[in-house]
Amino acid sequence: MAVMHSLPIFVRLERRPVMLIGDGEAANAKRRLLERAGAVVVGEDAQAALAIVAMDDPEATVARLKARGVLVNAVDRSDLCDFTLPAIVDRSPVIVAIGTGGVSAGLAAALRQRLEGVLPTSLGRLADELLEDRDNLRERWPDGQIRRRILSSALSRGGELDPLIDHFQNQKQDVVWQWLITTIEEQKLPRLERFRLTSPDPDDLTLRQARALAQADRVIHSPAVPSAILDRARADAARIVSPAPPVDEYDGLTVYLEMAR
Repeated sequence: MAVMHSLPIFVRLERRPVMLIGDGEAANAKRRLLERAGAVVVGEDAQAALAIVAMDDPEATVARLKARGVLVNAVDRSDLCDFTLPAIVDRSPVIVAIGTGGVSAGLAAALRQRLEGVLPTSLGRLADELLEDRDNLRERWPDGQIRRRILSSALSRGGELDPLIDHFQNQKQDVVWQWLITTIEEQKLPRLERFRLTSPDPDDLTLRQARALAQADRVIHSPAVPSAILDRARADAARIVSPAPPVDEYDGLTVYLEMAR
């Protein structure tokens, strides 16, 4: 197994002390970054768990700090670093960090510039709305596994909530809520989905099949369909054994399953 050179983590620094040692433009840039994160910038004599050293000859300073158990970032000296600072794309509360382990700051910056053009500026608003509607999502789909699958489908490429699309053009609001309402209303209309399964393994379900099962009001299935597949349906969905698809219409979504011969 390949070993990562470092583990990416996000650290909350608001009102927490961080040492900044050195001067010049490199130190000023790190100061601006720390202040943006809400950190309290202190000197070497203070107590802090993290330190950034921006000096031409940092070896002695880094050694003193490490002897105190402080984790150190030495600007432009990856060989002395306990941690590195990534290039950042800020779509708060969404933050994308690009790191190269100190190998090439230029490469990280180039990737950041590309991602700045790809990620819509409204991405943070989408994240905020998902948080605001968390309770509504849980109420609609109490089963966590089913809820995650439906959200995954909506957030997938081309999905109703595709995060790479600006959903807030023309001052639109409540995008997640409108998606949730539309999804509920669609499920009230009579609709039949028929699937011929080629495998008894639930992990082989297509995304469309898994989503339909997660949303179905009832599942009508041939006797050969295994329980492992049926378990992927909503817990409150009716289950009806039938060798043929239904003739009558039912309110909401009906899924008919049969095994391929």
